[in-house]
Amino acid sequence: MGDAEESDTSTQVAALERRNEQILRCAGEGIYGLDCEGNTTFVNPAGAAMLGWTPTELMGRSQHALIHHTHADGTAYDRRGCPIYAAFKDGAIRNVTNEVFWRKDGSSFPVEYTSTPIHDEQGRLAGAVVTFRDVTERRAQELALKMAHAEVERLKDLLEAENQYLREELGGGSALERMIGASSTLAKAKKKVAQVAPTDATVLILGETGVGKELFARAIHDLSPRRERALIKLNCAALPSTLIESELFGHEKGSFTGATSQRVGRFELADGGTIFLDEVGEMPLSLQAKLLRVLQEGELERLGGARTIEVDVRVVAATNRDLAKMVSAGDFRDDLYYRLNVFPIPVPPLRERKEDVPALASFFAERASARQGKKLDPLSQTARDALARYPWPGNIRELENVIERAVILATDATLPVEEALDPRPVETASTGTPSRTLEDVERTHIRGIVEQVGWRIEGDAGAAKILGMHPNTLRSRMKKLGIRRDA
Repeated sequence: MGDAEESDTSTQVAALERRNEQILRCAGEGIYGLDCEGNTTFVNPAGAAMLGWTPTELMGRSQHALIHHTHADGTAYDRRGCPIYAAFKDGAIRNVTNEVFWRKDGSSFPVEYTSTPIHDEQGRLAGAVVTFRDVTERRAQELALKMAHAEVERLKDLLEAENQYLREELGGGSALERMIGASSTLAKAKKKVAQVAPTDATVLILGETGVGKELFARAIHDLSPRRERALIKLNCAALPSTLIESELFGHEKGSFTGATSQRVGRFELADGGTIFLDEVGEMPLSLQAKLLRVLQEGELERLGGARTIEVDVRVVAATNRDLAKMVSAGDFRDDLYYRLNVFPIPVPPLRERKEDVPALASFFAERASARQGKKLDPLSQTARDALARYPWPGNIRELENVIERAVILATDATLPVEEALDPRPVETASTGTPSRTLEDVERTHIRGIVEQVGWRIEGDAGAAKILGMHPNTLRSRMKKLGIRRDA
């Protein structure tokens, strides 16, 4: 090949290199080249601009020391573990999507980059070319999309929960209509429901276990402007104190052992509707201040969270305990008591509305017999007399259980009420002995039941099921009455 031909070839190669370099300089992505020592041999304007340096400042300097020296959290990034350096050590291409580069001003930005090894004329590794892009905007969009999906899931869960509660509420008509009985004491309580329901006032329902306090709460909700939204309920005695906070206010993922996902609390589920806090006297003192804040400010934070969540919730609480005495004993906050006791509604026990017992018993018998496929005659006068003599320490819940037991025991069309009743309270009530107080009757009755089942409290064959009480409520009542196995 002559000198002229060689000169032409060199000129063409030089022109091609200049053209390629112009292309690299015009590229929108960051591009820089490194030698085998990791020093910068080339950088295009887009790359230099992203890094906050001028091309001249970067040339000949260690790329890793300038822009890749630590991870996003500031921990050191050993040069020996750097994927860029690895590319011109083993000749493999590296694609990285989850790292950061550092700018001249000390700030960082997320990047995706590819480190491609380059070879010299003899095929030896001579360095690497790195192409990178700033993915800050894309990551922000991805985060926004992720948060939007999370919000959609939250709203979906909220809607499903509300639908479930609404289905329960609509399943049997108005709660006020389901209050069976024509006694004056019941009528007085129903009148209070009608008076307070249209307002947003906090209501405290007072009454013994089993009198139907939840039905009164549902009636208040049914007649309120919030009836189109959910009635959310929580029995404060049915959960360990460690779980009540999470149930009420929700929790963030990782806020405690076992919190594998975010959970929406019941106050959030009840937003725009009503929350019913049954057995509120069992709420731990440690949570009473948080409940007070929701009542006063309409604000809460999830367990493990820092974001304040505003809620619009009407609170209906219920208790079978004397909260005023608990306040005096230091077991209940006085400020919370006054916040809850805005409009108290006493629900009469069944022994104070004995004239309602036959109607209630007939209703329960009809429902239980339909479930079990039995056809029974109306209540006999003997059955009515037995029901009238019984003191009903478990109230309506106990009456329902007794009637269901009688339906199960029925071998013909007659309802064997006397057989289904526990004999001890009947005998005590029929003696007419004035020295026996209601507490004595209740103590005798409960002790008789727990002895009958071998002191088993929980389960289908437990005393709580027979008495129509929650197990925790029964334990609390036994403690108050001094009922112990060794007594």
